[in-house]
Amino acid sequence: MKKILIILILLLSTIIPACAADIMPANTITTRTLGVYQLPKSITIYKEPNETSPILHSIKWSCIDIFPEGVKFNELFTVFIPEKEYGLALVTDETDEWVEIIYNKSDNSKGWIKKDDPYKFMNWMYFLNTYGRKYGLYILKNAPDSVITLKSGAQEDSQFISKINMPKKIKLNALRGNWVLISVSDFDRIPKTGYVRWRGDDGSIYLFPDIK
Repeated sequence: MKKILIILILLLSTIIPACAADIMPANTITTRTLGVYQLPKSITIYKEPNETSPILHSIKWSCIDIFPEGVKFNELFTVFIPEKEYGLALVTDETDEWVEIIYNKSDNSKGWIKKDDPYKFMNWMYFLNTYGRKYGLYILKNAPDSVITLKSGAQEDSQFISKINMPKKIKLNALRGNWVLISVSDFDRIPKTGYVRWRGDDGSIYLFPDIK
């Protein structure tokens, strides 16, 4: 009986398609952006923020696949958690009813989608504060060395406290402009608390919520 159950489980696992892999940003986000938007499963992308404007793209997605076939999950989404059917795209502009998103990160192709829910747009401050407090933060690759320098205040000339080496966990305590007050559990197991930059003056994003 056990052998039959095992065979059935193996057969089902080969028949049922697996969801796509999770996507999280790895490198510093250098394109100037306002925040992120939670994408609906059916997206119509316009050249301008009105429905009489030319349609640039129409995309449909699920946790398993995306249509048309030329569209790739990792080019559309900045964050994609397929098991939760949750995907976020970068936003470069916004009106009351529309957001301009980057729908292809490989060449920075942009277009406008009509908001299906105004609360699905999150500016960076709100997004970082909400998800950073819940999940903690991680440092994106290619971030400047100043990002791993803990300081006593939210200014460049604030007193040096310590360096972040190999953080196991970064807890968000507070936001102050382009700075965050964090507590770090480092490889040396010595608790460290101080301010670091999460965003550069040019809009680059250095730290990101460690969404799970």
